[in-house]
Amino acid sequence: MIDISSENFVLVGALLLGVAVMAGKVAYRFGAPALLLFLGVGMVVGANFISFHSVEMTQFIGMIALCIILFSGGMDTKFSEIRPVIGPGVVLATVGVAITALVVAGFVYLVAPWLGLKMPFLLALLLAATMSSTDSASVFSILRSKRQGLKENLRPLLELESGSNDPMAYILTILLIGVLAPTDADSMGIGMSALMFVVQMVLGAGLGFLIGKAAVWTINRINLSNHSLYSVLLLAFIFFSFAFTDLVKGNGYLAVYMSGLVVGNHKLMQKRVLTSFFDSFTWLVQIVMFLTLGLLVNVDELFRSEVLGLGCLIGAFMILVARPVTVFLCMAPFRKFSLKARLYVSWVGLRGAVPIIFATYPVLADIVEADLLFNVVFLVTLISLAVQGTTVSSMANLLGLAYEEKESAFDVNMHDDIKSVLTEVEVNEAMLRGGETLKEIALPDNTLVMMVCRDGDYFVPQGKTRLELGDKLLVISDRNEELQSTYKDMGIDDVMKLG
Repeated sequence: MIDISSENFVLVGALLLGVAVMAGKVAYRFGAPALLLFLGVGMVVGANFISFHSVEMTQFIGMIALCIILFSGGMDTKFSEIRPVIGPGVVLATVGVAITALVVAGFVYLVAPWLGLKMPFLLALLLAATMSSTDSASVFSILRSKRQGLKENLRPLLELESGSNDPMAYILTILLIGVLAPTDADSMGIGMSALMFVVQMVLGAGLGFLIGKAAVWTINRINLSNHSLYSVLLLAFIFFSFAFTDLVKGNGYLAVYMSGLVVGNHKLMQKRVLTSFFDSFTWLVQIVMFLTLGLLVNVDELFRSEVLGLGCLIGAFMILVARPVTVFLCMAPFRKFSLKARLYVSWVGLRGAVPIIFATYPVLADIVEADLLFNVVFLVTLISLAVQGTTVSSMANLLGLAYEEKESAFDVNMHDDIKSVLTEVEVNEAMLRGGETLKEIALPDNTLVMMVCRDGDYFVPQGKTRLELGDKLLVISDRNEELQSTYKDMGIDDVMKLG
């Protein structure tokens, strides 16, 4: 076994990252979640080559990674998309987490004695609380890497739920640890726990909103000559949002997600640069986090009879009973969702890195049976990623909820101050009725076809250029309403707005 030291840390880290990226490529080819293979790489290396046992370091890495993942998830979420599903999303992220925790805790409390385990209800509730949220890293990466569209606004619903339910699970975990703490100094009563819950949620949401607004105001006015520094500045706001909110006893994870929502839904200087940076950086921290979690676990302990028995039972129960019960109860007031949509939301309740990170908190707090809890949570996560993570696309196809998400042929963007509108359309027969050359196409004034994509080749057209069926046109216009009306007259319904 290799002990990680300053002399070999960089070498080992580089090799692990390289292997993880190759594993991600293999995962994509075979339809498996890349994050599951990242976790597997860490487990294999940890079992055979590297000795790593620092729970504190794992928790710290997880905290940093979650800040980036939650902020990036919020930044990529358009409020216009989540507005129609904000009701069910918030209910699933709050009430749904509590219901999941209670249902799973009751199940654990009943079955634990059959396995020869003493599991008081509060301890069972702590175990359930750590696993009660769906994992944002898993859901974001799987849904976005698949490039698969989902009907009935299911994708923004699932992303909103997974991005905003971690704070609820975190609060429940911390409150239960406070109740179960072995020393009187650390324990707290039910009343104090309820007050702490309210304070954390209110401060987390409020401060996250304010800090997000401050980030937008600062970035748009600071006018940095080196554009790369905008990413550094935004990183500072992310960590400040988490740390300051946590310092004043608010929920830092909720604050980070709220800040991301605010930043992502406002006009921002260098927004494309920032989005590109955080897309890459988010993948990096996800890989590091999953590798670290894989290194931490003792694989031999996962095969202990009590861990295997309890983990497999809980994994099956959460997938087949707890998640569906929670989803159908929480979505009952929202009649617009079909039965198939509810079934799909029930299925895509992935567990991932977040439950494992939360399971390290009882270990550091010296809670009774904390090691058992950690190993069970790790096994349940493996089961969830292996069963649910590999079937995200196939289940959507089976239920008839999937459609092919169109990808733009033109990777372009414009400065926010430019009022012109960029659109992409495909040439159809109606467009060519008046003539096949570009100058014979009836377009509004102040409208220009900038580029044509034909069979993967790109060229700048002239008035005499002959268009063909299937050509994709990049159109810029100052008269968007007139242009949209023209598209409608031509029978073009599939218009992609760019920029």
